Parts: sequence; structure tokens; C-alpha cells
Amino acid sequence: MANGSRQAAWEFFGTELKRRREDAGFTQVELGARVFVSGGYIGQFEQAIRKPQLDVAQRIDQLLQSGGFFERMWRKLIDDKRYADYFAEVVELERTATKIAEFAPTLVPGLLQTAAYTRAVMLAGNPFVTDAHIEEKVAARMERAQILNDATRPVYWVILHEHVLRIPVGSDALMAQQLEHITELVRQKKMLVQVLPTSAGAYPLMGRMVRLFEFEDAPPTAYTEAVYSGNLLDDPALVKRVQGAYDLLRAAALSPEASLALLESAAEDHRRCASTT
Repeated sequence: MANGSRQAAWEFFGTELKRRREDAGFTQVELGARVFVSGGYIGQFEQAIRKPQLDVAQRIDQLLQSGGFFERMWRKLIDDKRYADYFAEVVELERTATKIAEFAPTLVPGLLQTAAYTRAVMLAGNPFVTDAHIEEKVAARMERAQILNDATRPVYWVILHEHVLRIPVGSDALMAQQLEHITELVRQKKMLVQVLPTSAGAYPLMGRMVRLFEFEDAPPTAYTEAVYSGNLLDDPALVKRVQGAYDLLRAAALSPEASLALLESAAEDHRRCASTT
């Protein structure tokens, strides 16, 4: 579904929510209290500024006795089978965010991956699946990355742990190409990257991937990922804690200039290793 038609569908979702809420005699605050979100969030859902999570859509259906309408709409708009269930909502947030700040402790983030790197990661975790399945996943990830080419692309700030640069995913030749891809995006001013060096030792959010989203007219959201699962954090106090941890990571990381130099050096190291094998 194209972004324009998707947004129109979300606006219809919001219009229907407002109509059915008013028909049931609820204010935004009253409905929010009954489905465990704030009244302000209900207002943002109705204006198509923010998208509800699945469990919220289901509770709205139960309360407004809408016969599963909002759950079906949610699944139509968000539940993309090319992505894991826990990640489909994150893809939607990427499309609407004005800023994305990310920390990657072990792997190159999906938005920065080359097709070859993605393929190597997918094959490592799924050695028995068909080539067609792998290529579908690769294509979906490449499609996500197109937001960095949009005129309205978000501000994208990434902190990579030095381990990400050193682990030869796929092969040294592949890693050299991957790191060169990142440096090219930096030079095109499509993103800002910093590297957290191994010499920094212990660091906040030790070993945990985290992504922070900011929006034009909605509160910030954080996303963290574990083994075959993910968590979207909407609670303002939790998001503020994650933002504080991210600030500490930025303080411990190398400057953007030094980080770019390290990326280039690591790419050269991988290139040298590839030429000797």
C-alpha cells in the first residue's frame, strides 16, 4: 500500500473511531481511561497522528462493540507478513517519524544494510529456508531503507558499537562493501553516525539494541528488541530513561569525524583480509 493511500486509510480509521466514540457517549478522556491510554492518545488516533497498538484496537472494539472493525483495520494497515509480528508496528513508526536515533551493539541496523549483508544475516539465522523466502525478506528490508532517500526523510542518528565494524558478517569483502555503504550515506548527509569504541568498556544499555522515535505531533516512542521479540515503550517515564541512556552513549562515543575515520579504516582492514584469502 502506498504511503498516501495508507495515510488516507488511517484518517478513515480515526474518523470512524470519533464517530463511534461519540455515538457511545464517551469523551476522549473517558474512552482512553477504559482502554488504558490517555485521552490525548485517543485524540491523536482520531487525527491519524499516531497509530494504536493491536491490544488497544482490540479493547476499543470490545468497549464500542464494533464487531472487530478496528482490529481488522489495524491488521490491514500494519500487519505486513513480510515482517515479524512484533516488528510490523515499528515499520509504520519509521514511515512517520521526524527523527530516529538508534544504538546497534552487534549488527548493522536494518535501514543501513546492503542486500548482501541482509542476505548473510538471514541465512545465518535460517539455514534451511528457501531462497525465495530469503529474497522476500531482503526485498522488504531494502524497501524500508528507501525512507533515507525520501525528501521528507527523518533525521537519522546512529551509534554503532565497534564490534559491528569488526565482525565479518558473510565475508570480509562483503563487510568492506557494507561499511563503505554507511560512509557513503554519511557523506551524502543522509545520516549521522558515531562509533562507541571497545576501549569505552562498560556502557549504558549494555548489549541492548534500542531505537528512539520522534514525531511531528505525537510523543516520542522507544523500541527495544530481544530474542524473537520486541517491545514498544510509550510510557513517558520509560522513554525519558531510554533517552537519558542514549545521551550517555553519545557522550562516550567518538565524534562523528573520528567515527567516519574508524569506519573507513575498518573497511580497509576487511578489504586487506579479503585480498589475502
